[in-house]
Amino acid sequence: MAVDRSDPRPLHQQVAQSLRQQILGHDLPPGAPLPSEAELCATFGVGRSVVRQAVAGLAADGLVIRRQGRPTLVASPAEYRRLVQRATGLSDQFAVAGQELHTVVRTLGPGTPPPRAQAFLHTADALKLERLRLVGGDPLAYVRTWLPAAKVPGLRAEDLTDASLHRLLTRNYGLRPVSGRRQVRAVAADDMLAEALRTEPGGPLLMLEGETTDQHGHALEWFTTWHRADRVVFDIDVSETSETVRLSALGAAGAEAPGASPDTRGAGAPAPADLERARELAEELRRLLG
Repeated sequence: MAVDRSDPRPLHQQVAQSLRQQILGHDLPPGAPLPSEAELCATFGVGRSVVRQAVAGLAADGLVIRRQGRPTLVASPAEYRRLVQRATGLSDQFAVAGQELHTVVRTLGPGTPPPRAQAFLHTADALKLERLRLVGGDPLAYVRTWLPAAKVPGLRAEDLTDASLHRLLTRNYGLRPVSGRRQVRAVAADDMLAEALRTEPGGPLLMLEGETTDQHGHALEWFTTWHRADRVVFDIDVSETSETVRLSALGAAGAEAPGASPDTRGAGAPAPADLERARELAEELRRLLG
């Protein structure tokens, strides 16, 4: 596990990345003590100053808790929960739970939706809305939404800052989101998502993608939401008489890439090897669903 001295990254970043993967993969579970400085120095073949920089970075990210004169412990991550089979959005679900969700609008403007979104919306005249959702300054999800432009004239980015899109659609346009289909996939973060969500490129994300219709049964939105896998838990209601969530296996080589909509892939997209942890998450979800 020694560091690679031919790697252009600083040594402390290599050490921090290795420990981060162990923490997020639960090889070092919450509450477990981090190996001592001496053990880490021996493991990675580096000096104490490198180890201290690496641990300081993990502490700044909230992954470990440092205590004077006592072992450094792996922190228990804050987890936020959402129901994936409800038509209500993140804002409403978090409000019910008494948690304040902040929204930063990254982009809002005309765009051409990907083929599946275009087919559902029955138009290529659409607005592309991208938002970052945060709790306590910690980014939890990145949302890309496609809306039929004709249905939301005058929609402004400032109206959606720290606001619910669904509530705004109901209040300002008389369009109430009521139903739709959802898909859950475990995917790897590309460079853009990793930067926005403050995680590592290639790190695991939980992607919720779907369509929503209004109270008249007409197409209202197509969305893709990428959640930090270490911060968001999906709650799923099941019964013996109905199957509310169906999880498909990740595509094989040559099938549609299981990362993002076509306009998110390209340069910087993760290699197949980066999806190993994401595939493990998908398998874990399948086991939970039975």
